[in-house]
Amino acid sequence: MQLCKDALAILKETSRTFYIPISCLPGGLQESVASAYLCMGAIDEIEDDFELDNPTKASLLRKISFGLQGIGNGFSASELSLALSKHEQPLPEVTIRIGEWAMLAPETIAPRIWEASAAMADRMAAWAECGWEINTEMDLDAYTYSVAGSVGLLLSDLWAWYDGTQTNRSYAVGFGRGLQAVNILRNRSEDLTRQVDFFPNGWGEEELHKYARRNLSLADAYTNALLKNSLARNFFLPNSPGFSSCHP
Repeated sequence: MQLCKDALAILKETSRTFYIPISCLPGGLQESVASAYLCMGAIDEIEDDFELDNPTKASLLRKISFGLQGIGNGFSASELSLALSKHEQPLPEVTIRIGEWAMLAPETIAPRIWEASAAMADRMAAWAECGWEINTEMDLDAYTYSVAGSVGLLLSDLWAWYDGTQTNRSYAVGFGRGLQAVNILRNRSEDLTRQVDFFPNGWGEEELHKYARRNLSLADAYTNALLKNSLARNFFLPNSPGFSSCHP
Protein backbone atom coordinates (compact mmCIF):
# COMPACT_ATOMS: atom_id res chain seq x y z
CA MET A 1 0.00 0.00 0.00
CA GLN A 2 2.79 2.45 0.92
CA LEU A 3 4.67 1.67 -2.28
CA CYS A 4 1.57 2.53 -4.32
CA LYS A 5 1.21 5.83 -2.44
CA ASP A 6 4.88 6.59 -3.10
CA ALA A 7 4.45 5.74 -6.77
CA LEU A 8 1.47 8.08 -7.17
CA ALA A 9 3.32 10.83 -5.30
CA ILE A 10 6.32 10.53 -7.62
CA LEU A 11 4.00 10.50 -10.63
CA LYS A 12 2.31 13.66 -9.39
CA GLU A 13 5.70 15.37 -8.99
CA THR A 14 7.07 14.33 -12.37
CA SER A 15 4.00 14.36 -14.63
CA ARG A 16 0.57 15.57 -13.62
CA THR A 17 -0.52 14.77 -17.19
CA PHE A 18 -0.13 11.05 -16.45
CA TYR A 19 -0.85 11.20 -12.72
CA ILE A 20 -4.48 12.24 -13.11
CA PRO A 21 -5.68 9.43 -15.43
CA ILE A 22 -3.56 6.80 -13.63
CA SER A 23 -4.99 7.82 -10.26
CA CYS A 24 -8.49 7.15 -11.66
CA LEU A 25 -7.75 3.55 -12.61
CA PRO A 26 -9.04 0.66 -10.45
CA GLY A 27 -6.78 -1.41 -8.24
CA GLY A 28 -4.55 -3.83 -10.09
CA LEU A 29 -4.65 -1.85 -13.31
CA GLN A 30 -3.58 1.32 -11.51
CA GLU A 31 -0.48 -0.35 -10.07
CA SER A 32 0.35 -1.89 -13.44
CA VAL A 33 0.12 1.32 -15.45
CA ALA A 34 1.94 3.26 -12.72
CA SER A 35 4.69 0.63 -12.72
CA ALA A 36 5.08 0.94 -16.49
CA TYR A 37 5.17 4.74 -16.54
CA LEU A 38 7.58 5.00 -13.61
CA CYS A 39 9.97 2.37 -14.99
CA MET A 40 10.05 4.11 -18.34
CA GLY A 41 10.25 7.52 -16.69
CA ALA A 42 13.30 6.28 -14.80
CA ILE A 43 14.90 5.36 -18.12
CA ASP A 44 13.93 8.69 -19.68
CA GLU A 45 15.60 10.61 -16.85
CA ILE A 46 18.93 9.01 -17.75
CA GLU A 47 18.51 9.81 -21.44
CA ASP A 48 17.82 13.49 -20.68
CA ASP A 49 20.46 14.01 -17.95
CA PHE A 50 22.77 16.87 -18.99
CA GLU A 51 25.48 15.81 -16.53
CA LEU A 52 25.95 12.26 -17.83
CA ASP A 53 28.07 11.58 -20.89
CA ASN A 54 26.81 9.13 -23.49
CA PRO A 55 29.04 6.17 -22.48
CA THR A 56 27.85 6.56 -18.87
CA LYS A 57 24.23 6.72 -20.00
CA ALA A 58 24.68 3.56 -22.06
CA SER A 59 26.31 1.77 -19.12
CA LEU A 60 23.53 2.74 -16.70
CA LEU A 61 20.80 1.83 -19.17
CA ARG A 62 22.30 -1.60 -19.80
CA LYS A 63 22.62 -2.14 -16.05
CA ILE A 64 18.91 -1.43 -15.73
CA SER A 65 18.09 -3.71 -18.66
CA PHE A 66 20.09 -6.62 -17.28
CA GLY A 67 18.68 -6.05 -13.80
CA LEU A 68 15.08 -6.15 -15.02
CA GLN A 69 15.78 -9.25 -17.08
CA GLY A 70 17.25 -10.94 -14.02
CA ILE A 71 14.44 -10.29 -11.54
CA GLY A 72 13.35 -13.59 -10.04
CA ASN A 73 16.40 -15.40 -11.36
CA GLY A 74 19.06 -14.69 -8.79
CA PHE A 75 18.74 -10.90 -8.96
CA SER A 76 16.26 -8.95 -6.86
CA ALA A 77 14.68 -5.61 -7.59
CA SER A 78 16.20 -4.16 -4.42
CA GLU A 79 19.67 -5.03 -5.68
CA LEU A 80 19.04 -2.99 -8.82
CA SER A 81 17.98 0.05 -6.81
CA LEU A 82 20.97 -0.36 -4.49
CA ALA A 83 23.38 -0.49 -7.43
CA LEU A 84 21.91 2.68 -8.92
CA SER A 85 21.99 4.52 -5.58
CA LYS A 86 25.75 3.97 -5.40
CA HIS A 87 26.46 5.61 -8.74
CA GLU A 88 29.14 8.29 -8.43
CA GLN A 89 26.85 10.95 -9.90
CA PRO A 90 23.55 11.35 -8.02
CA LEU A 91 20.55 10.04 -9.94
CA PRO A 92 16.92 11.20 -9.45
CA GLU A 93 14.70 9.29 -7.05
CA VAL A 94 12.47 7.96 -9.82
CA THR A 95 15.52 6.31 -11.40
CA ILE A 96 17.08 4.96 -8.22
CA ARG A 97 13.80 3.34 -7.21
CA ILE A 98 13.14 1.62 -10.53
CA GLY A 99 13.54 -1.75 -8.82
CA GLU A 100 10.64 -0.88 -6.52
CA TRP A 101 8.47 0.36 -9.38
CA ALA A 102 9.10 -2.92 -11.18
CA MET A 103 7.56 -4.81 -8.25
CA LEU A 104 4.44 -2.63 -8.06
CA ALA A 105 2.29 -4.49 -10.61
CA PRO A 106 0.46 -7.77 -9.87
CA GLU A 107 2.63 -10.84 -10.51
CA THR A 108 0.38 -12.00 -13.36
CA ILE A 109 1.40 -9.00 -15.52
CA ALA A 110 4.61 -7.66 -13.93
CA PRO A 111 6.95 -9.73 -16.17
CA ARG A 112 5.43 -8.07 -19.27
CA ILE A 113 6.32 -4.67 -17.81
CA TRP A 114 9.85 -5.86 -16.97
CA GLU A 115 10.29 -7.12 -20.52
CA ALA A 116 9.09 -3.86 -22.08
CA SER A 117 11.19 -1.73 -19.74
CA ALA A 118 14.30 -3.88 -20.19
CA ALA A 119 13.92 -3.69 -23.97
CA MET A 120 13.48 0.07 -23.85
CA ALA A 121 16.57 0.50 -21.66
CA ASP A 122 18.62 -1.62 -24.05
CA ARG A 123 17.40 0.33 -27.08
CA MET A 124 18.11 3.63 -25.35
CA ALA A 125 21.62 2.42 -24.53
CA ALA A 126 22.18 1.82 -28.25
CA TRP A 127 20.88 5.29 -29.06
CA ALA A 128 23.18 6.83 -26.44
CA GLU A 129 26.15 5.01 -27.95
CA CYS A 130 25.45 6.44 -31.42
CA GLY A 131 24.71 9.91 -30.06
CA TRP A 132 21.05 9.77 -31.16
CA GLU A 133 22.11 10.13 -34.77
CA ILE A 134 19.00 10.61 -36.90
CA ASN A 135 19.65 10.89 -40.64
CA THR A 136 16.52 9.48 -42.29
CA GLU A 137 12.82 9.08 -41.63
CA MET A 138 13.52 5.40 -41.00
CA ASP A 139 15.91 6.43 -38.22
CA LEU A 140 13.20 8.67 -36.76
CA ASP A 141 10.68 5.82 -36.94
CA ALA A 142 13.13 3.58 -35.09
CA TYR A 143 13.72 6.16 -32.37
CA THR A 144 10.06 7.07 -31.86
CA TYR A 145 9.19 3.37 -31.69
CA SER A 146 11.95 2.75 -29.15
CA VAL A 147 10.86 5.48 -26.79
CA ALA A 148 7.08 5.73 -27.31
CA GLY A 149 5.58 3.38 -29.89
CA SER A 150 6.55 0.42 -27.73
CA VAL A 151 4.76 2.06 -24.78
CA GLY A 152 1.56 2.03 -26.84
CA LEU A 153 1.98 -1.70 -27.36
CA LEU A 154 2.47 -2.26 -23.63
CA LEU A 155 -0.64 -0.28 -22.74
CA SER A 156 -2.65 -2.33 -25.23
CA ASP A 157 -1.45 -5.46 -23.47
CA LEU A 158 -2.38 -4.02 -20.07
CA TRP A 159 -5.95 -3.24 -21.20
CA ALA A 160 -6.29 -6.76 -22.62
CA TRP A 161 -4.89 -8.32 -19.45
CA TYR A 162 -7.22 -6.41 -17.14
CA ASP A 163 -10.61 -6.65 -18.84
CA GLY A 164 -10.12 -8.16 -22.27
CA THR A 165 -10.18 -4.84 -24.16
CA GLN A 166 -8.88 -5.39 -27.68
CA THR A 167 -7.03 -2.64 -29.54
CA ASN A 168 -5.27 -2.18 -32.86
CA ARG A 169 -1.56 -2.59 -32.11
CA SER A 170 -0.49 -0.77 -35.29
CA TYR A 171 -2.57 2.22 -34.23
CA ALA A 172 -0.99 1.99 -30.77
CA VAL A 173 2.49 2.32 -32.26
CA GLY A 174 1.38 5.33 -34.31
CA PHE A 175 -0.16 6.85 -31.18
CA GLY A 176 3.17 6.68 -29.40
CA ARG A 177 5.14 7.92 -32.39
CA GLY A 178 2.82 10.90 -32.80
CA LEU A 179 3.12 11.93 -29.17
CA GLN A 180 6.89 11.61 -29.30
CA ALA A 181 7.03 13.74 -32.45
CA VAL A 182 5.13 16.46 -30.59
CA ASN A 183 7.66 16.21 -27.76
CA ILE A 184 10.53 16.52 -30.24
CA LEU A 185 9.00 19.70 -31.66
CA ARG A 186 8.36 21.10 -28.20
CA ASN A 187 11.84 20.32 -26.88
CA ARG A 188 13.77 21.27 -30.02
CA SER A 189 15.90 24.04 -28.48
CA GLU A 190 16.67 22.01 -25.35
CA ASP A 191 17.75 19.00 -27.42
CA LEU A 192 20.03 21.14 -29.59
CA THR A 193 21.60 22.54 -26.42
CA ARG A 194 22.72 19.01 -25.53
CA GLN A 195 23.82 18.52 -29.15
CA VAL A 196 21.04 16.10 -30.09
CA ASP A 197 19.06 16.64 -33.29
CA PHE A 198 16.07 14.36 -33.88
CA PHE A 199 15.20 15.95 -37.24
CA PRO A 200 16.16 13.81 -40.27
CA ASN A 201 18.54 15.42 -42.75
CA GLY A 202 16.81 18.16 -44.73
CA TRP A 203 13.78 18.27 -42.45
CA GLY A 204 12.41 21.41 -40.84
CA GLU A 205 9.49 21.94 -38.51
CA GLU A 206 6.99 21.64 -41.37
CA GLU A 207 8.12 18.10 -42.20
CA LEU A 208 8.08 17.02 -38.57
CA HIS A 209 4.63 18.53 -38.09
CA LYS A 210 3.42 16.41 -41.03
CA TYR A 211 5.04 13.34 -39.47
CA ALA A 212 3.32 14.08 -36.16
CA ARG A 213 -0.09 14.64 -37.78
CA ARG A 214 0.16 11.44 -39.81
CA ASN A 215 0.87 9.38 -36.73
CA LEU A 216 -1.63 11.22 -34.53
CA SER A 217 -4.34 10.31 -37.04
CA LEU A 218 -3.64 6.72 -35.96
CA ALA A 219 -4.04 7.84 -32.35
CA ASP A 220 -7.51 9.13 -33.22
CA ALA A 221 -8.34 5.82 -34.89
CA TYR A 222 -7.08 3.98 -31.79
CA THR A 223 -9.21 5.90 -29.30
CA ASN A 224 -12.29 6.10 -31.56
CA ALA A 225 -12.38 2.31 -31.72
CA LEU A 226 -12.52 1.99 -27.92
CA LEU A 227 -15.87 1.39 -26.26
CA LYS A 228 -17.48 4.46 -24.71
CA ASN A 229 -16.85 4.69 -20.96
CA SER A 230 -14.29 1.87 -21.13
CA LEU A 231 -11.30 2.20 -18.82
CA ALA A 232 -8.95 2.55 -21.77
CA ARG A 233 -11.03 5.28 -23.42
CA ASN A 234 -11.35 7.22 -20.17
CA PHE A 235 -7.58 7.00 -19.71
CA PHE A 236 -6.82 8.59 -23.08
CA LEU A 237 -9.79 10.97 -23.29
CA PRO A 238 -9.95 12.97 -20.03
CA ASN A 239 -13.14 14.78 -21.10
CA SER A 240 -15.12 11.55 -21.17
CA PRO A 241 -17.94 11.11 -18.60
CA GLY A 242 -16.14 8.26 -16.85
CA PHE A 243 -13.06 10.35 -16.28
CA SER A 244 -15.06 13.33 -15.11
CA SER A 245 -16.76 11.21 -12.46
CA CYS A 246 -13.32 10.41 -11.05
CA HIS A 247 -12.07 14.02 -11.11
CA PRO A 248 -15.08 16.35 -10.92
